[in-house]
Amino acid sequence: MGSKRLKEVDPQVAEAIRLETERLQVNLELIASENFVSEAVMEAMSCVMTNKYAEGYPGRRYYGGCQFVDIAEELAIERAKQLFGADVVNVQPHSGSQANMAVYSALLEHGDTILGMNLSHGGHLTHGSPVNFSGMYYKMVFYGVNKDTEVVDMDEVMELAKRHNPKLIIVGASAYPRNFDYSAFRKVADEVGAVVVADIAHPAGLISAGVHPSPVPHSEIVTSTTHKTLRGPRGGIIMCNEDYGKIINKMVFPGMQGGPLMHIIAAKAVAFQEALTEEFREYAAQIVKNAKALAASLQRNGYRLVSGGTDKHMMLLDLRETKITGKDAEEALDEAGITVNKNVIPFEARSPFVTSGIRIGTPAVTTRGMKEPEMETIGDLIARVLNDIDRDDVKTSVGDDVRSLTAKFPIYQETMRRIS
Repeated sequence: MGSKRLKEVDPQVAEAIRLETERLQVNLELIASENFVSEAVMEAMSCVMTNKYAEGYPGRRYYGGCQFVDIAEELAIERAKQLFGADVVNVQPHSGSQANMAVYSALLEHGDTILGMNLSHGGHLTHGSPVNFSGMYYKMVFYGVNKDTEVVDMDEVMELAKRHNPKLIIVGASAYPRNFDYSAFRKVADEVGAVVVADIAHPAGLISAGVHPSPVPHSEIVTSTTHKTLRGPRGGIIMCNEDYGKIINKMVFPGMQGGPLMHIIAAKAVAFQEALTEEFREYAAQIVKNAKALAASLQRNGYRLVSGGTDKHMMLLDLRETKITGKDAEEALDEAGITVNKNVIPFEARSPFVTSGIRIGTPAVTTRGMKEPEMETIGDLIARVLNDIDRDDVKTSVGDDVRSLTAKFPIYQETMRRIS
């Protein structure tokens, strides 16, 4: 085995990585589900544990030589328990979607009823979309937001639960800017004898830091990704009370997966250790402060936000009054170095490939060290592009201002030195 560097072995991939690192440095990353992991997390992700097969769980593996990967997994489990106050934690799911699939498979038979949030109102593919396994294998009933308030109507949730008698209620979203009332969902579930599964993929980091309500006391099971606001490697996690631990672990392995990704589990352990610090708690609080400041800036510029604002790390910009589509806005902003994603809004009239809104989040820019003054500037930059969306000179001018801003908040300097 040689010891050549990547750019010697595969210069094309090396160049793609270099260009992506440069893009992250010069652009404003405002996709709500994206963040920048630390150099330490990336170091763990590229470690020798990628070589190890470790089917099973710590102390109960089907392969020899697992004594050191056991240490990494046990650390990840114990740190996640400490972060979230959970009884049982499984850190092996490869993604949040696989975590949800494992939970559904453990608790339900095909055809059972799930009550989940409508995708077009902010839910997630795995909460019942007909093109996803959840919508294919289970009978889905959807709650959504009130047309006037654009927040979840718990009276409607109760009425739907009583009418359809779901076996499982999933609470969570990928594009809902308000907090969920987990205790209210607990009351609904108790009324109909359902299990509550909270999907905290988006606010997990905020929950761990105590700046967002926790569903753990109100839910039998909690699933999450480990990236997004938690700022770890891409992966999934399942937390539950003791009653469900055995069946969940059995469904993850051998039910859904074979060998776990031990290098990613090691990186999860590192990220959880980072999340246990006071520095991370301050960071999570700043994410919310930044989101509120950015929302206020956009509103001052005359733009409407779904539900009138945000409680957490994201907001939805409603573009219907401007006649601009979400697709057009995403492309124009990208040309100016501002990365967002088009997104459906509640009661959407356009296709999900076009949309009437864009989703904007603050985790990544907060990781860079930006605060409220920068959020006001970013809101102004977004408005400048959208106000003159067809003018290339405006995009060029905004792009120059974006690069001037991001140059003040460098990231991955060690990585850039290593790969350049």
